[in-house]
Amino acid sequence: MEPIILASSSPRRQDILKMMNIPFQVIMPNINENNTSAKSPVELTETLARSKVLAVVHSLPPKQVIPWVLGADTVISLNGKIYGKPEDQDEAYEMLKSLQGKTHTVCTSIALYNGTKKTTVTKTSVTKVTFAPMSQHEIEAYLETGDWHGAAGGYRIQGMASCFISKIEGTQSGVVGLPIFELYDILKSQGYSVME
Repeated sequence: MEPIILASSSPRRQDILKMMNIPFQVIMPNINENNTSAKSPVELTETLARSKVLAVVHSLPPKQVIPWVLGADTVISLNGKIYGKPEDQDEAYEMLKSLQGKTHTVCTSIALYNGTKKTTVTKTSVTKVTFAPMSQHEIEAYLETGDWHGAAGGYRIQGMASCFISKIEGTQSGVVGLPIFELYDILKSQGYSVME
């Protein structure tokens, strides 16, 4: 398999690529994730995933052969409000307080640059996640684990937050940050064979 450049430092995304036996290297994109006029979560995540990919493509030397670049972005939305990554523990607390006892939407978009065609395509996974009611003590105890750092909505589904998730409608890998079905589908559509 050809190596893929992953435009993300997320260990969870790296774990999924390793699980799929896809060779990759990480190059961090240099973009401003707040600089977007997107109207919906899908539009926002697709724009950011695409921006991450193109930032990496444009950062490489002009004569370098670039086979594949993969980017992804995840946001959470509840009642029209979009939740990104919390700036600090206080913001993470407010996010979890507003999500507890409710169902929110997790939107993850992936963008794939095909160096042969010089095109970028996107695909999006939308999952509904229901949190059980949480006490103030439970929220504070969860925040003490540090799992909220760098996580959209202030939680990671693959960590202790799973203690409070009563229902998932969609895919867990989409909530983790790299939806496996959509990834396989987008790679296959571009002629990248995972099942060699």
